[in-house]
Amino acid sequence: MTITFVDVTDSRFAAVTLSAALVLPAVTIPPPMPASAAPYVACPAVKPSTPPPTTPSPPPVDPTDRAVGGQALATAGLAIPAHAPPAPALTATSWLVADLNSGDVLGGCGPHERRTPASVQKLLLAAALMPRLDPNQMVEVTRSDLRDLDPASSLMGVTAGGRYSVESLWLGLLLRSGNDAANVLARLGGGGAGRPGGVEAMNDEARRLHANQTHAATPSGLDGPGQYTSAYDLALIARATFAREDFRRYVATRAAQIPAQPGNPAFVITHDNTLLGHYPGTLGGKTGFTDLARQTYVGVAERDGRRLAVTLLGAETAPLGSLGEAAALLNWGFALPRDASVGRLVTPDEKKHDSPVVPVKGERPVPAGRSSIPVHTGLGLGAAVLLAVLVLAAPWRRRAARQDAGGQ
Repeated sequence: MTITFVDVTDSRFAAVTLSAALVLPAVTIPPPMPASAAPYVACPAVKPSTPPPTTPSPPPVDPTDRAVGGQALATAGLAIPAHAPPAPALTATSWLVADLNSGDVLGGCGPHERRTPASVQKLLLAAALMPRLDPNQMVEVTRSDLRDLDPASSLMGVTAGGRYSVESLWLGLLLRSGNDAANVLARLGGGGAGRPGGVEAMNDEARRLHANQTHAATPSGLDGPGQYTSAYDLALIARATFAREDFRRYVATRAAQIPAQPGNPAFVITHDNTLLGHYPGTLGGKTGFTDLARQTYVGVAERDGRRLAVTLLGAETAPLGSLGEAAALLNWGFALPRDASVGRLVTPDEKKHDSPVVPVKGERPVPAGRSSIPVHTGLGLGAAVLLAVLVLAAPWRRRAARQDAGGQ
C-alpha cells in the first residue's frame, strides 16, 4: 500500500477528507452474524388412526433460544447423528433422547418447539420445591386446595382437614399424578404468596435451568393460559430431578400406604408408570395427558453405565402410546455409540447465551489470542486513522511554519 502525504491547508477540505476517511468501506466492521438454522429434515411419523383435535398454534421460538445446546438442535424437524440408524416412526410431535451422565443429546425431533405439557409439568414442581420442603413436615389440606379440581382428574385422594406429610404428598404426586397433591405442595412452597407463589417458584426454576420454552400456569400441568414446555426443556428438568436421591426413591416406588385420617381409612397408592418393571433398567418416569396436550412422557433408564432420558410430547394412544414410543426411543438411544451426539444439555451455571461459536460454512475459527478482524480490514482501518491524523495535523503544521517564519 502506498500512502501519499498531502499538505492540506483548507479546514473545510480537511473536514470533508476526514469524513470521507471515516466512512471508507474498508473499515466497515459488521456485527457477527449467528449461524443459520439446521437444515430441515422431516421426523419419521406414524399417522394416528384417529385424527387428534385441532389445537392452537404455540408462539414462535426465539432463534437464539432455538440454538441452545447446539446449532444442530435449531430445527423443527429431525436431528440425529450422521450415520445413525433411522429414528423410530412415532405419533409424538416432539421428542428428545439425552445422556444424563455426559449431557450429550443423542437425537431429537423439534427439540425446542413449544408444546403443552400436561402432567409432566409436575417434574418442574418437584425440581423447584423438593429442595425447599422438609419431607417430615405435616400439612393440613384446605378446601381451597381442592375447590378447582375435577373429581374425574388424576387425584391422590387427600381430604380437606386431613394432615399429610410432605413425603406422602410427593409420593401421591409422582405415583398417582395427584393434582390435589400438586395444589397442596405449591401452596406450601409458595409461602405467604400461596399457590401462585409456588407456580412462580416453578417459573424461577425453569429460568435457572435455561428451560427457555417452559412456562407454568398451574402446578399440576392441567391446561392453563400460556403454559408450554419443550422436549429439550423437559430433559433439563429431568436431569435436575433425577440428580436427587429422594426424587429417585419416590419415583421408583411401586406402592405406598397413606395413613388414615379422621373419618377416612388408610389407603394404598400404586405407580401408574407401567415402564417400571417392564422396560429393563427403568429408574422412573412420569406420564401426562390432557385433550390439548395429548399423551406426554418423561422417563429415565440405565444400562451399562449409561443413563438415558427420553422426553416426548403430543403422542397419541395408538398404535404404541406414549410408553411404547418412549421404549422405542430408548432402544434406539442405547443402540447408538457412546460418542454419538447432536448437541448437549446446558447447565444452570452457564450464561443464557453462553454457547460455543459455530463457524458458518466457509469461515475459519479464530485461534486464541488472534484478532478476528480480516487483514485487509485492519490495513484499511490503520490507513484511515493515519490519514485522519495527518489531515487534522496539517493546519497546525502550516500555522506553526508561518509563526516560525515570522519570528526569524
